[in-house]
This record gives sequence, structure tokens and C-alpha cells, in this order.
Amino acid sequence: MTGHELAIERRIAAPLAAVWSAWTGHLAEWWCPVPWRTELLALDLVPGGRFATTMRGPGGEEMTGESVILDVVPHERIVFTNAIAPGWQPQVQQLAFVGVFTFAADGDHTLYRAAARHWDADTARMHADMGFEGGWGAVAQQLEAVAQRLA
Repeated sequence: MTGHELAIERRIAAPLAAVWSAWTGHLAEWWCPVPWRTELLALDLVPGGRFATTMRGPGGEEMTGESVILDVVPHERIVFTNAIAPGWQPQVQQLAFVGVFTFAADGDHTLYRAAARHWDADTARMHADMGFEGGWGAVAQQLEAVAQRLA
């Protein structure tokens, strides 16, 4: 954990295998808060792999994000950053962060943590002001619903 981290933690009412499957195999169904939609362009879960999405809003807004996977431990952790594009190419981001998602079995539930680590306090504050807690919290609920359907 860093001083510039924003995070949400949830105890998801679904087993770890279902949550992992929802995250890795059904990301387009939960990645952004409804009524926004996600098109998954790439999710190559290996270090250096491409992670790219396009999020579309109800008013025609469109945001495409390119990231690189930094670390994956199946059923435990996924780490990526939007500060680097595929091929280890630096890319300028207004909101650069490292995303750290962790998963742990807790009986028939899953302890889920989603964190965004920022380079500085100003960027973390900007992310918080953009609605980090509400947005990432809504997304965790959507992830839980997908996981429950898969369980």
C-alpha cells in the first residue's frame, strides 16, 4: 500500500473460482458502471500482455484505455498499469495509475480488493474527485452479480 492509493474492499458472496472467472472471462459485463458499457479489446493475462477496453456512455461518450499487465498470480492477483502501452512503450496519461486486484477465498465467499496506486497525491485526489469510491464500488457489485450467476 502507498500513500497515494485508493481502494475498495468487498466480501463477495460467491466462491473464489467464480469471481476469478467473472474477472478474467466476463470483464465486459461488469467493468464500468451501468449505464456505461465496456467493449473488451484485449486481455492477455501474462506480464507484458495487452489489456485494452473501450467504455461507451449513454450519451455517445467513448473512452478507450490501453494498459499493460504487470503481474498475474491465478486466483490471487492481477496487476496492470495504464502508464505503459504494449511493447513497453511509455504513454502519457492524465490519470496514470497501477491497478492492483487481489482475491482470497473466505469459505464460500471471496475477499476482493481493487486498488489504484497513483504517483502523487494530486492524481489520487483527482481520481477520488472523479468518483473513484462510488464507481469502483458499483463495479464490484456488478462483478459480484456476474460471479453469482457463474457459481
